[in-house]
Amino acid sequence: MVFHKRFNYYYFKYGWRLLLGILALVAVDYGQLKVPELYRMVINGMNTGFADGDAAAIPFNMDFLLDKICLPLLLVVFTVCVGRFLWRVCFFGTAIKVEADVRRRMFDHAKDLSQQYYHVNKVGDLMSLFTNDVETIQDSFGGGVLTLFDALVLGSLAFVKMLRMNAVLTAFALIPMILLFTMALIIGKKESKAWEKRQEAFSAISDFAQESFSGIAVIKAFTKELKEILAFRKLNKDNEKANVKYVKISTLMNILFIFFVETVICVLVGYGGYLVFNKTMNAGELMEFITYFTSIIWPIEAVAILIDMTARASASTKRIDEFLSAKIDVCDKDGVDQSPVDIKGTIEFRHLNFTYPLSERKVLEDVSFTINAGENVGLIGRTGAGKTTIVDLIARTYNVEDGVLFVDGRDVNTIPIKELRRHIAYVPQDNFLFSDTIAANIAFSKEDDSDRASVQTAAEMSGVDDNIQEFADKYDTILGERGVTVSGGQKQRISIARALMKEANILILDDSVSAVDTKTEKVILDNLRKTRKGRTTILIAHRISTIEGMDKIIFVDEGRIADVGTHEELLSRNAEYAKMVKLQELEDEEEGRKNA
Repeated sequence: MVFHKRFNYYYFKYGWRLLLGILALVAVDYGQLKVPELYRMVINGMNTGFADGDAAAIPFNMDFLLDKICLPLLLVVFTVCVGRFLWRVCFFGTAIKVEADVRRRMFDHAKDLSQQYYHVNKVGDLMSLFTNDVETIQDSFGGGVLTLFDALVLGSLAFVKMLRMNAVLTAFALIPMILLFTMALIIGKKESKAWEKRQEAFSAISDFAQESFSGIAVIKAFTKELKEILAFRKLNKDNEKANVKYVKISTLMNILFIFFVETVICVLVGYGGYLVFNKTMNAGELMEFITYFTSIIWPIEAVAILIDMTARASASTKRIDEFLSAKIDVCDKDGVDQSPVDIKGTIEFRHLNFTYPLSERKVLEDVSFTINAGENVGLIGRTGAGKTTIVDLIARTYNVEDGVLFVDGRDVNTIPIKELRRHIAYVPQDNFLFSDTIAANIAFSKEDDSDRASVQTAAEMSGVDDNIQEFADKYDTILGERGVTVSGGQKQRISIARALMKEANILILDDSVSAVDTKTEKVILDNLRKTRKGRTTILIAHRISTIEGMDKIIFVDEGRIADVGTHEELLSRNAEYAKMVKLQELEDEEEGRKNA
């Protein structure tokens, strides 16, 4: 069963369904225990010609067989069939609802976790939580309730009937079972640890496979297939060992169970036969007693299964609880007004310092600048200078201190994150596309892609419409995983179209035209100037030509703001910027000579 503070409330939430299932289970067990009595009457009737009666010997004839044996047996069969159907619906149906709800809670929590969390935790490991571990919870919830109450009801009823028939024979039957139960508790602890190791091994192999599939192009390009195969073989072997170890412990439990049960049956047949020989019991009663014992075998086996099930559930609930307990560190502070906010696009940094979580190195230091609403601003600097970090902070991807970042004059920490991001369209360096149609990717910020005119307009502004028209299905073309169907440049432009479709007052493009030629770049930049008048646009670039026409250029160097101004102003007063411009001009001239 599943016993954990995060899951216990499901027993109350679905209490009426579980109670109905338990009632059906009781009816089934009660019906099953009527069968041994019928066996006794049939055997005694065949041996003596008389069936057992309350007052006098009753002749064992066809009327008795039909009225007292066949009809009750049909009623038992009907009760068992209906009852089993009902408790399956109640127990297993509830377990599926629990599984769906747990997975929903996990996904809701996952979407609120910060980017840093996903940098630290691997995707394959997280996916195993949503698959293996949640399925274990589902198995343990429905199966656990069933197993527990079936063992209690059937076991108790069978034990009482056995005890009434012969106390000594009952003791011979149950003493070995008590030893088995004790051993099962000991083995169950080892089984729990083995299951946890098995889940960890599965997570490792799942994560490796996912990463290898995503990077298959790089693996092939560097002819590292053999290296990947060998690495996978090791993980696969570890996974095999973990599974074999778990199976060994589980099999040991089953073997011990079979051994003890078969031993008890031998004792019952031997001692019971002796009692029949001495006229203490008759053959029908011995058969009835043995049938009761076979009925009690399942409850005893159920205890072992329950221990195994609870051990697995304990390991899985621990892993899921760790995930659900992961702190949501990027969130609104207490007391932030959640009312809608109208953001124009003025952004101000005031002496901001920033260090990434789990790091000690300052990425940004004493950063101060202002972007006025409606300005086109370029961010430039060497690789690793801190450009992407600056725009990530604007979008509140990470936390910032109070009083260092303002939007429209308001401290960014006083603006609801959801409202802030509603006014921001962001094209990150990693241009992620979903495995959906091109139209659906472009219209991602909308409810659907039914407004095809707007979708096409956004694609035209980003310079990708001509490429889309060349596909057989045009805007209905299904993109492969992460957009592998299209080229790098096309992927960038579809991502830009997706951002433009949002029509946000703040547009951030992080090195988003690096994979297109200079002609297409010029078309995109001209379209941005025409269509985004009065709206703030921030463009990170490495090429000077990309941003030289911007209203303002922010030159970032080693986490500091080296200078802010127009292209001409920076060129005249900042030696580092002028050096960068000169180097890029020389590179362009060299490239031109090569292509000539």
